[in-house]
Amino acid sequence: MDFTFTEEQLAAAEAARGVFAGVVPDAVPSPALTPGPVAEGFDRELWSRLADADLLSLLLDEAHGGAGLDAIALCLVLRASAEVLARVPLLEHSAAAAAVQAYGRAESAQRLLERAGRGELVLTVAANGRTGHDAAELAVTARREGLDWVLDGVQTAVPWAYDADLVVVPAHVGDAGADRTVLALVPREHEGVVLAGQVSTSGERLAELRLASVRIDATEVIEADGAWEWLHALLVTGTCALALGLGERVLRMTSDYTGKREQFGYPIATFQAVAVQSADRYIDLRAMEATLWQAAWRIASGASGALPAAADVAVAKIWAAEGVRRVVQTAQHLHGGFGADTDYSLHRYHAWAKHLELALGPAAAYEEKLGDLLAAHPLA
Repeated sequence: MDFTFTEEQLAAAEAARGVFAGVVPDAVPSPALTPGPVAEGFDRELWSRLADADLLSLLLDEAHGGAGLDAIALCLVLRASAEVLARVPLLEHSAAAAAVQAYGRAESAQRLLERAGRGELVLTVAANGRTGHDAAELAVTARREGLDWVLDGVQTAVPWAYDADLVVVPAHVGDAGADRTVLALVPREHEGVVLAGQVSTSGERLAELRLASVRIDATEVIEADGAWEWLHALLVTGTCALALGLGERVLRMTSDYTGKREQFGYPIATFQAVAVQSADRYIDLRAMEATLWQAAWRIASGASGALPAAADVAVAKIWAAEGVRRVVQTAQHLHGGFGADTDYSLHRYHAWAKHLELALGPAAAYEEKLGDLLAAHPLA
């Protein structure tokens, strides 16, 4: 099996590095618990540069003005974005657009996707459920009334909700005794839609999305089987890519610092205790990388196996959540007091890492999910 990236995937990664080269992590707002400001919106200038570089349309087909690439290419770009803490809804926007393309109605795709690829229309996804600890698809109910769908419920911690034009909302339908999930394309400014401000550990503004008898035209609802499962898997895998990129940048920062910081006349990087901790974190990152590409490949190729792709996604999320936490904690320890200085960007990476660790569920939730999958699909 050939594990190398394609020329097109590498070209997307190279383009992303060029766009993100001018982004300075020190300009990222500090977490809400510090005196720093809470972010009010994403980086629109960077968003425009991403659009100009055709990086907002990576997953879209040529018919919609896209490059027709896959989840692997998106994860390469997300990895580069996390190294500089890029404040853009690249993951949620790309995943939502890809779901509309793969599972939505033709008229919705024609109306939305080209504009989304140009960055003129911003999409996000409500994927954290009512509390952040329950299934997102159960937090909102949907029922048919004539030609419309009516939505009721609450989704918490919706990223970029105040900036998005459309929010993709999974909703539970229990008609005729058959439970299923649909995806509703809900305009941010719509009757019955209320946003309540929340703040993440990274200092970014989130929103609690409240839906009270929100009426959506049937053409704006995706009813295809498997749409939510595919979208959720892509979101989780993309989050793993963000964790990997952030962790790799933090380890480089730590390597640079310990190589220059001296005690007893020697760089502390030469001390055995420091070297061993750094080596352990390098192993974490390589495990995060291997499991990420396995999950991304399963999503991109639709490859089948003894276990569903959800198992590979769960393994990647377990490693990403635990690995990125260990990387930033070790970095703080090896930096000493300097790592807590708010004039140095490491504290921002630590705050973003905590957000990524818990985003879409912590490691324990995916360990439980993996156990259920193994029990349901015993290996011969």
